[in-house]
Amino acid sequence: MGVGYAVGKRITVVDRSVHPKLCCLLLIALCASLTACSSLKRNAPPVELMEQSTIPGMPDVRAWAGRPSPAMERDLEKSFTQESPEDFPRGADGIVHYPHLALSGGGPNGAFGAGLLNGWTSTGQRPVFKIVTGVSTGAMMAPFAFLGPSEDDALREFYTTTASRDIFTPKQSIIRQLLSGESLADTGPLAGLIAKHVDAAFLQKIADAHAHGRRLYVGTVDLDSQRFVVWNMGVIASSGRPEALELFRKVVLASASIPVAFPPVFFEVEVQGRRYDEMHVDGAVATNVFYNGGVFSAPAARQRAGRENGQADIFIIHNGQLGPVAAVTPRTLRGIAVRVLDSAGKSTVIGDLFRIYVAALYEEASFHWITLPDGVEIAGNEAFDPIKMRHLYDVGYEVARAGPVWSTLPPGWRLSGPPPVSKSGGEAGVSPARSPGPIPAQDR
Repeated sequence: MGVGYAVGKRITVVDRSVHPKLCCLLLIALCASLTACSSLKRNAPPVELMEQSTIPGMPDVRAWAGRPSPAMERDLEKSFTQESPEDFPRGADGIVHYPHLALSGGGPNGAFGAGLLNGWTSTGQRPVFKIVTGVSTGAMMAPFAFLGPSEDDALREFYTTTASRDIFTPKQSIIRQLLSGESLADTGPLAGLIAKHVDAAFLQKIADAHAHGRRLYVGTVDLDSQRFVVWNMGVIASSGRPEALELFRKVVLASASIPVAFPPVFFEVEVQGRRYDEMHVDGAVATNVFYNGGVFSAPAARQRAGRENGQADIFIIHNGQLGPVAAVTPRTLRGIAVRVLDSAGKSTVIGDLFRIYVAALYEEASFHWITLPDGVEIAGNEAFDPIKMRHLYDVGYEVARAGPVWSTLPPGWRLSGPPPVSKSGGEAGVSPARSPGPIPAQDR
């Protein structure tokens, strides 16, 4: 969701676009300086069996990032036989364009993405997304974005009325938590908020969209194996199992659980007939935004399904700012730490964008990304300040209404030669006919 540190009995925001794992380093260093902390009891899988663990009764709902998953490949291939030509029509060029939405982390800055999506709806040009992926706050908004404009009101409410008290409750003794606890705050309020929005009817809507050939993926990090995990949320929703609703909610909660600040989320897993627990945290510990995590190849799945004339159009919404902000750094531990975290966090996001861009070139997909405009003040009076979030929502809404300017090359990259050519005959970095807004010429 965001990044914070403890002061007294409250959580204060450092910078809400900073990468969570860097915040962890700061907090862990503090813990280590105090004592060799005692550990709470665990029932973790044996190290040599961790990669074999599955969710009981639902073995195909997730995959380890970075390696192809036969189950994920089969499911995506099946999606092309389930889809409707009304959702994904063949264009005049003979190409079927498949919009793919990737939503980043960023905590309360997710209000920008929510506003952008709703403003996009108001233009009448928002496409039906074939695939939606989300991490951290992006995982919170991904189910709403996946279901489309029918959930715009709920998305707006979530990101314009939520306050810190609706997300977490600081624990009473910070020192005790540093010495023998697992987090500085409790996320009971956030779990309740997720449960309020994700009920049985909502889960059925996810299952229905899945049955019509669309796919929703959320990322978490398994700390035990140090792996990014991609969850197939539509398979969970469609499983028909009584525990599906609870699992769906837990995955979303885990993806937004900033380690150290918030408690980890434990999943019961099964290995060789025995049950264990896995410890999962915020997906942004590994990546702030992801395309497919390397668990499947969309072109290969399309080819096997007889959809050779298809092309992915990737749209990335970064809920934060990437531009450098010049300022005098205070000669204090806190001042130096904040600037280091901010700088490193931005670099991490830039790396994520380059990685997705390379994947887009390899798959002959179009590539578009957008971020919070520089100069917009993002700091509020509290970690989750509804007044500031409403402002960020309005910024996103107006950016979309004006015709969003999507960057089509990674940050700082300018082509010196002719751009790559996509299947449709256009530039690989430029959206074809179904672009939701103008493409800046300087990035072509």
